[in-house]
Amino acid sequence: MHPGLIILIVVGGMALLAWIIYAGIQAEKARKQRIEEMRQYAHEVGLAFREGKDTNHDEEYAHFELFRRGFDRAAYNTIHGEMSYDDAIVRVNMGDFTYKTRERYTTTDSKGRTRTRTRIVKHHFSYFIMELPYITMPDVLIRREGLFDKIASAFGKNDIDFESAEFSRKYFVKCDSRKFAYDIIHPRMMEFLLETQPGLIDIENARICLADGYSVWKSHRFGHSLHWTRQFLDHWPDFVVKDLAEGRAL
Repeated sequence: MHPGLIILIVVGGMALLAWIIYAGIQAEKARKQRIEEMRQYAHEVGLAFREGKDTNHDEEYAHFELFRRGFDRAAYNTIHGEMSYDDAIVRVNMGDFTYKTRERYTTTDSKGRTRTRTRIVKHHFSYFIMELPYITMPDVLIRREGLFDKIASAFGKNDIDFESAEFSRKYFVKCDSRKFAYDIIHPRMMEFLLETQPGLIDIENARICLADGYSVWKSHRFGHSLHWTRQFLDHWPDFVVKDLAEGRAL
């Protein structure tokens, strides 16, 4: 091999190694900065912050499908505590969540022989949960329409449709009570959802969970999620809130 080519390969390898080290250092700095920003936000709003893992999280919130995926599950970087909402005190829990899955993949050697292997894949995403001040209420799922929803519709398994064709086309809504769904998802609520474009909104066991199940948020998204949730709940009609507060069936 020509000496000049060898030198070029060595220099290129060293440059690549230096870039990898630099990228790792920058990623670690960004991680620590995000944690500090989350800690500061928790302090500002009177909540606690826990950086370490909370392995009990997915059991407490097991009714949410997001927290039942894979294995070796745990929450971390958790902001939690109580805060006031209208005339009530509500619990909030927000932060990051991780889990692992086993995925199969195929390799092919130089002779064209294939072999199936298994690898462990680690997943991370951020979430926001608020416990609503009601003893009981219908479960509601609101999320973006996807390909599988359209396939299901072709076989007659439709979600709840609304007067707004645009909203019904863009959002999948499932609820234990159609009346409750129609009561809270009125024209102004549809406009609000279309304008703000939230990801997954999952209400179960009188708890509301915001997440998409795959992305880790920047620190400011947690405060934004709290603000968005307050706006979302403020759009609920007074008669619905009154019925929920008095424990009437919906």
